[in-house]
Amino acid sequence: MTPADPESDEQIMARLQRGDDSALDALMNRWQGPLRGYLFRYTQNEAAASDLAQETFVKVYQNCHRYNHGSRFSTWLFTIATNLCRNHVRWQRRHPAEPLDEINFSASTAVLRDDNSPADALREQEKVSAVRRAIDSLPHDLRVATLLFEYEDLSHAEIAVVLDCSPKAVETRLYRARQQLRRALEAYLGNAT
Repeated sequence: MTPADPESDEQIMARLQRGDDSALDALMNRWQGPLRGYLFRYTQNEAAASDLAQETFVKVYQNCHRYNHGSRFSTWLFTIATNLCRNHVRWQRRHPAEPLDEINFSASTAVLRDDNSPADALREQEKVSAVRRAIDSLPHDLRVATLLFEYEDLSHAEIAVVLDCSPKAVETRLYRARQQLRRALEAYLGNAT
């Protein structure tokens, strides 16, 4: 392979299945950012997202022999991550903890632009927080479908594999999620029009 022709995820997985442990590094370098972004949006917790990302790659390594070369690696990766998210939520319900207020500097500084006044930046941050809370309040399957479709650009068919349902069921879940989000964000949608 030449630098202009990088290995596909499937080729890297074939190397990992043959015992080339450096292939895992290549997958981690390629997918760490998108995976952590998805996990953070799901958990709303940077530490949990980091832990779940590491655990996902451990599962990729441990189960590399189960990867089917006819399917997209990203779908398989997000399926593993989604299952870990589900387990994480179950664990949190059984072990409730008092959360510490986290300061998310990346989100707060993202709305501070030269052309924004402090009041505009604050309103924008409030909208971002409201959207996060609304997505976080969605039931698991609706949240996963929304995050994978809106943020990870997966198709209905790919999301169907992750959620173990039909593409039509994904379409229905996305519709239901949008309805719930619209109701939860009515105050902000009313200001936008």
